[in-house]
Amino acid sequence: MPNHSVLIVGAGISGMRAALAAKERGSDVALISKVHPLRTHAGTSQGGINAAVREEDSAALHAEDTVKGGDYLADQNVVELLTATAPRAVITLDHWGVPFNRNGNGRLDSRRLCGATHPRACFVDDMTGHAILQVLHEQLLKAGIRTYEEWVVTRLLLDDGACVGVVALELASGKVEAFVANAVVLATGGCARVYEPTGAAYGVTGDGIALAYRAGAPLMDMEMVQFHPLGIKGSGMILTEALLGLGGYLANGSGERFALKHAPAVGERAPRDIVARAAEEEIVSGRAEFVALDLRHLDGDDLKRRLSLTSHVIKTQAGVDPAKETVPVRPVAHRTMGGLQVSPDGATGVAGLFATGGCAATGVHGANGLGGNWLLEALVFGERAGLAAAQKEPRSAKGIEGQLEDERRRITALGERPARSERAGAIRSELGRLMRRHVGPLRDASGLKEAG
Repeated sequence: MPNHSVLIVGAGISGMRAALAAKERGSDVALISKVHPLRTHAGTSQGGINAAVREEDSAALHAEDTVKGGDYLADQNVVELLTATAPRAVITLDHWGVPFNRNGNGRLDSRRLCGATHPRACFVDDMTGHAILQVLHEQLLKAGIRTYEEWVVTRLLLDDGACVGVVALELASGKVEAFVANAVVLATGGCARVYEPTGAAYGVTGDGIALAYRAGAPLMDMEMVQFHPLGIKGSGMILTEALLGLGGYLANGSGERFALKHAPAVGERAPRDIVARAAEEEIVSGRAEFVALDLRHLDGDDLKRRLSLTSHVIKTQAGVDPAKETVPVRPVAHRTMGGLQVSPDGATGVAGLFATGGCAATGVHGANGLGGNWLLEALVFGERAGLAAAQKEPRSAKGIEGQLEDERRRITALGERPARSERAGAIRSELGRLMRRHVGPLRDASGLKEAG
């Protein structure tokens, strides 16, 4: 069975950054993922990555915006750690080759995303997440880190309460294998796919959260779910909030800019949770089946130049020309602030088990994450988790064969169950609609009881 010093489960931005950090410390590192690294959820991130790189900005102002945007529920010590580390994290990406946009002086350009008081999101047009994934994957290959692609981890291996590896199923062959490691880092993403519609990638199903919870790791803030206000009606595909930063606005069926009632000073530039709740109120009250994203007053050629991918998505997914028509949007489940309770170094309540990225709850977002902070969190805490995991000493692992055989029997039994009339996809869709209806942007006691 494969044996590595550090095993990273999940190959998104946080997973690859953790792997690179552990490798820098001399560890034998491997990544295991159910999808190719370039198909992970971070590839959908468009707006940018926050860092106070402008002279008029600072880590303190970045921290202030983050705490305020999280409804003052964020762990302020962790927030300060994030914002102080942000410039170095972005400069590292720049040195590795991420083609960030530049201003006229040749310096990193930045845009203002919702909830920010300064333009601090460094960006690559409207495909920032994809560009970062590409460069991290290049670094992964350069470092010679072993990657097991299209393997689904189904169980954590435990010895005397400590995590000593995983059991995984290879999708292509159906083979079930044990992977032994001194330390395991979960970087499996959140669980926004429990909602329908959602803008989350297909792999964001909470696998790692469930695995660690069954192994005894505590959870935190699972009720904290972010809904993005710019989900295209029908598909749920999310449009970048950079559209609002450029001057786009949201209106109800009467043409009223309803966000101004909830945030008179900034309107649609308020944090995502405020704008999403405002939009949901318009829909639930019957004033609109969806809300209208109006871009018609913007320079169409400039919009295509700045956000070419987004312009293409609007035409193909919404079926409208944004220069002539409004875009129908509604709030959709986007990300989860909650997850496995971890220290700033990613340590969970289980020895030898670390977590980072969407499956981890560092407390840095509070009740709402700011756009631009998600990519930053993945990088900063991914690096810290990788460095901490690399320091774990080898230990003997007993009882692995027995756990492996138990898991093989369980998986075989699942495949041999008699066919039923209910289809898994239909059950999942029903659950997603139930969650959207009762555990969405607007909640009350009776709805939560109905969902439970």
